[in-house]
Amino acid sequence: MALVPGIDDLESLALLVSVVELGSLSQAGARHGVSQPAASTRLARLEAKLGLRLVERSTSGCTPTPAGAAVVEWSREILGHAERMGRAVQALRGSTAAVRVAASLTVAEQLLPGWLAVLHSQRPESRVRVTVANSSAVVGLVRDGDVTLGFVETTDTIHGLHTRVIAHDHLVVVAPSGHPWRRRRTPLLAHHLAETPLVLREQGSGTRVTLERALAAAGLVIAEPVLELASTAAVRNAVAAGVAPTVMSVLAVVDDVAAGRLVIVPTTGIDLARPLTAVWRGNPPAVLSWLERAAAGG
Repeated sequence: MALVPGIDDLESLALLVSVVELGSLSQAGARHGVSQPAASTRLARLEAKLGLRLVERSTSGCTPTPAGAAVVEWSREILGHAERMGRAVQALRGSTAAVRVAASLTVAEQLLPGWLAVLHSQRPESRVRVTVANSSAVVGLVRDGDVTLGFVETTDTIHGLHTRVIAHDHLVVVAPSGHPWRRRRTPLLAHHLAETPLVLREQGSGTRVTLERALAAAGLVIAEPVLELASTAAVRNAVAAGVAPTVMSVLAVVDDVAAGRLVIVPTTGIDLARPLTAVWRGNPPAVLSWLERAAAGG
């Protein structure tokens, strides 16, 4: 059976549907993770293959031609069938395909093992391969298609990808057990934190971004760190050794605080809450719903 040129190009058909739904090439491109010029080129190529003018472009946006409106409806049917077939094939493959996941350090070290344990207990045939990186690197891996699903802890807006908050975290100021901040009778003010050289994670980590944004919201700039390290464990050990205080996830210091190696210093005037966010391209990965349930406690 001969196919009309163009109808086998599912990405372009999906882009066309988005252009008509959003009325904008740039917004449609952002939804599909491509630039406006690339979206325009892809749409023009589809029009050439079909031999039809599909969209009228103007300064006020994009509207479908009569032929374009018909093609959009047919495209929705084709894409729906393709999605259902994809899910069916994925189910048939069962345990033969491993889902590639990337996670920022806090999620990978403190939360993901528990989520995967729940997933394995409910779906023992599932296989997951995990890459650990900082939040900006995780976003890059998802954007480049190297992983199916990412988990980040950044408060940055992520453009061109789908996101969903699945849990929440809170950063705390942590000091060595003998640090003068332990003897404070009042909570630490934001400007005291900003003025103090800290042990910090590297640029691009979700923890670093959250702290910098929280201080910026208070009109403050973080001091040059006394030490930058690329893992939570290294930061925690440096603080315990007496190098300087730090700011990190409360999840990462529970055991050290309980053992008396570190102390949490109360703060005021700074919001250190942050979302833990799932990131993906295209349709939500099937494993996402299972991990969301695990994150919610069941």
